[in-house]
Amino acid sequence: MRILLVEDETKVSSSVARGLTEERFVVDVAADGKTGLDLATTYHYDLVILDLMLPTLDGSQVLRRLRTQNRHVPVLILTARDTVADKVGNFEAGADDYLTKPFALAELIVRVKALLRRGPVNRSSVVRVADLELDRLSQQVKRAGKRIDLTAKEYSLLEYLMSNAGRILSRTMIIEHVWDQSFVGITNIVDVYVRHLRSKVDDPFEQKLIGTVRGVGYTLRQGAQS
Repeated sequence: MRILLVEDETKVSSSVARGLTEERFVVDVAADGKTGLDLATTYHYDLVILDLMLPTLDGSQVLRRLRTQNRHVPVLILTARDTVADKVGNFEAGADDYLTKPFALAELIVRVKALLRRGPVNRSSVVRVADLELDRLSQQVKRAGKRIDLTAKEYSLLEYLMSNAGRILSRTMIIEHVWDQSFVGITNIVDVYVRHLRSKVDDPFEQKLIGTVRGVGYTLRQGAQS
């Protein structure tokens, strides 16, 4: 899953991004409100973590403008402002949760997972395609009842493929969702990781699920052609 963190305090953003990455989330970071809004309205994110006191455009403005264009992405407000008026105003503007600074990283991660579980897109804990099963909460993957151990990036790639089962995903789409922006344009890394994933998810089994659409990208479905 991909998260946008809009936070201008370097220490906070570095700590939060590192903690979320360790939990196998893909994290993009914006240090000002305008950049954050541009990213949030250009790319697909599963969650936005938004500070209020931002340069160029404050968080409340970002939230209001975001809600005029994307009514569904969950938004977690992260700020030092803790007055009732601030909280009420931002909840009314469309915030889904509110965490005041200073905060414990563990609490932030719990709140992030809770928001993702109740998000508008299908957030059921378990995703299944044929005999392949992925549990978003435990982050365990099984095929035909046998557990498969994946690296963090392999897991993120598989989750994206399974969440879009039957849909053809271009290499660029995969890069933008599974990797951070610094990898945009380096699409051959997708081919490398798909090979790694196939060696674990497909090769040991008769039925193949990860298919190649030549010249386009990849898809995950029953009876796929490699």
